[in-house]
Amino acid sequence: MGLASMTGFSRVEGTGKACRWTWEMRSVNGKGLDIRLRLPAGLEDLEAPVREAVGRGLKRGNITIGLSLQRDQGEAVLRINETALEAVLSAVQLLHRRLPDASPPTLDGILSHKGVLELQEAEEDEADREALREGLLVSFNEALTALAAMRRSEGAAIGEVLAGQLAAIEDLTRRAEIHPARQPDAIRERLKKQVEMLIEASATLDSQRLHQEAALLATRADIREELDRLYAHVAAARKLIADGAPVGRKLDFLAQEFNRETNTLCSKSNDTGLTAIGLEMKAVVDQMREQIQNLE
Repeated sequence: MGLASMTGFSRVEGTGKACRWTWEMRSVNGKGLDIRLRLPAGLEDLEAPVREAVGRGLKRGNITIGLSLQRDQGEAVLRINETALEAVLSAVQLLHRRLPDASPPTLDGILSHKGVLELQEAEEDEADREALREGLLVSFNEALTALAAMRRSEGAAIGEVLAGQLAAIEDLTRRAEIHPARQPDAIRERLKKQVEMLIEASATLDSQRLHQEAALLATRADIREELDRLYAHVAAARKLIADGAPVGRKLDFLAQEFNRETNTLCSKSNDTGLTAIGLEMKAVVDQMREQIQNLE
């Protein structure tokens, strides 16, 4: 299984006995799996199998699902509403008693009264309803499969971007590791000059204590641990991407660790060259975090 993004869209049309339908599915980023479902009246029993199928196929994202259903007008039946007809005939009889000389109403006039004639959909038997339900679920599964495929396609593209960003972080870490400012001779010379400047500034300073403090500062300024952790994070991120399971949350945690190490590297840096490398690495980490936010 490859990486999958949380964004995607699918649309599938289907036909059945005297009807047509369309499923539309949209997916955007979300902290968990949130399903919003819109079904036509009378098809509420589809909700449970639809939600169950989505839960099996997707793990994260805000999913909006809509079903539109159109029935063919040729199946509609014209019926007489007996109650409405009786009401109209009673009114006609009452008017005829009161106005005996008035012309009697025509049949067209009686039938033209609102509610006397009704256009009703042909009633479905149980077999027709079950066939419609099965057809709708088949089309829904096609839409879900298409949505998942689109999410995987986008996930693969994100994976390629992340691979490039991890390579950039690894290269910057290596550049920081071999930077001249980290060489023992350079560190020793820099500390020596700093100690000499402090001794010259005040004759009362204890030179031995001053050397101890300088050694402590040198230890605190060492970025060896940060470099090792950056290499380890790169390896862990590559393994997660290779595994391909829903790893968005784990990668997001790793991105936070990357950010923490780059911040520490910049704060410990005592050289403009190292600082520039740290800032460049921080920019790459920020870009990587933006990509990770889209992953399932």
